[in-house]
Amino acid sequence: MASDDHIAGKSIVVTGAASGFGDLVTRKTLARGAQVAALDISPVDHEQNDNLLIARTDVTDAGQMQTAANAAIERFGKIDVLVNNAGTMPLAFYSDHARALDAWTRCLDVNIKGVLNGMAAVYDHMIARSRGHIVNLSSIYGNYPVAGAGVYGATKAAVNFLSEALRVECQGKIKVTVIKPTGVPATGLAAGIVNPQAIVGLTAQNTAAYVETVQAYMSGSLPDEQRDANHPQYAVLHPEAVADAIIHAIDQPWGVSVSDVTIRATGEPFIL
Repeated sequence: MASDDHIAGKSIVVTGAASGFGDLVTRKTLARGAQVAALDISPVDHEQNDNLLIARTDVTDAGQMQTAANAAIERFGKIDVLVNNAGTMPLAFYSDHARALDAWTRCLDVNIKGVLNGMAAVYDHMIARSRGHIVNLSSIYGNYPVAGAGVYGATKAAVNFLSEALRVECQGKIKVTVIKPTGVPATGLAAGIVNPQAIVGLTAQNTAAYVETVQAYMSGSLPDEQRDANHPQYAVLHPEAVADAIIHAIDQPWGVSVSDVTIRATGEPFIL
């Protein structure tokens, strides 16, 4: 293992590993020589190998999270990193409460309780080793309250608070990273949106342009410069950019902590 490689040999637990960022982080870190416990309530489509543990896990159930963490420790001997990735995004206005309430309740359970359950499941192990790293997926929606994202934004603000409090309490023992992506349509997270009009809080005066951009992206007609990550007009962030940022935060010496990362496409229209 090269001296500048801080991925190979690490034991990493990833929640929400069946899709989106979780799937990419699982695949990329396995390819780098990590041992990965891939957790999800849905089936995880990865080829089984000695470095991969797949566990059907509901992050909202503290007992299931602890069982999964214990299984990772038994299999790999340790947990170096937890990536709390599982989440839902039921954007809706308060006037949508009748049809949004169930999705909001699930969002509170997954986005707050799920993150807390993950942190609690690995806390004692990491403290006992005086070494660990927790990566929590937040969002730019957690930066400031806006219309259409009262519940979702509150859950991500809670993730920010939980993370920073843990960092302060555990300095020198547990590193904490908060990842704040902007909109990433290709993850499928948008499928949970209750009212499509509720994106107005994120796009404001740019809403029409954003809808046009996403429609062009989905249909394959987006101009080349807006699809090119090497062009300043790059407009739709690809999930790999977020996965790579997560991996960059993990790929650091134990004494270096990347604590807060916001990831944007340079040409995107979001206002937060």
